[in-house]
Amino acid sequence: MSAKGIVLAPIEARDARALIRRVHYSGKVDTRSQISIGVFWQGSLEGALQFGPSIDKRKTIGLVADTPWNGYIELNRMAFTDRLPRNSESRALSVAIRILRKHAPHLQWILSYADATQCGDGTIYRASGFLLTGIKENDSIWRMPDGEVVAKIIFEPGFQPNAGANSMKGRYGKTGSESAGRFLTRIGAKPLIGHQIRYIYPIDPTVPDRLTVPILPYTAIQEAGARMYRGERASEA
Repeated sequence: MSAKGIVLAPIEARDARALIRRVHYSGKVDTRSQISIGVFWQGSLEGALQFGPSIDKRKTIGLVADTPWNGYIELNRMAFTDRLPRNSESRALSVAIRILRKHAPHLQWILSYADATQCGDGTIYRASGFLLTGIKENDSIWRMPDGEVVAKIIFEPGFQPNAGANSMKGRYGKTGSESAGRFLTRIGAKPLIGHQIRYIYPIDPTVPDRLTVPILPYTAIQEAGARMYRGERASEA
């Protein structure tokens, strides 16, 4: 079986979300996503990639100088079943980038993060030619007292300030102007130990020269002690 046999095509967001809830390690979808691309194998949907705006564009748009407001996009979610042939992940990502280049010519670069706290350090991104632009110790993923894993940012006062009772804020009783870190610490949540690794794919060939952050060698991941594969740290695997 060859990964060349996979087929990529746009799909409905609801179909992508159903697969992501079933297959993605987090079990959670990203409601910001605007573009959903399905990965088909022998006529069956076996993968999905979802792209959309960054969670805080004011902080990330400056990673590449002179980027228009609509000049970049984030890979919000990527999930594949075990039925796909070997190397399907990197091939799917490569084909998806070609689709974006053709149908969204205004996009200059793609932003994505590898969760080296719960999942992996971005092997697929490196195989697909993404540039490594950041490694930091995790301070954004926390485990709640009931065991649920959440993103810290959703508890910030400015994030969905009018969130209702069924939202994550509503479920945990977060109100007012208290910072997310203070709130999480107060209720007994704990930050998970690990790293967040940032990658950028330059659709526009001028992007590497316009980066405002350094391009790191891939070996920097090992040097930072951030190696992780399928949820296991390199020292444990």
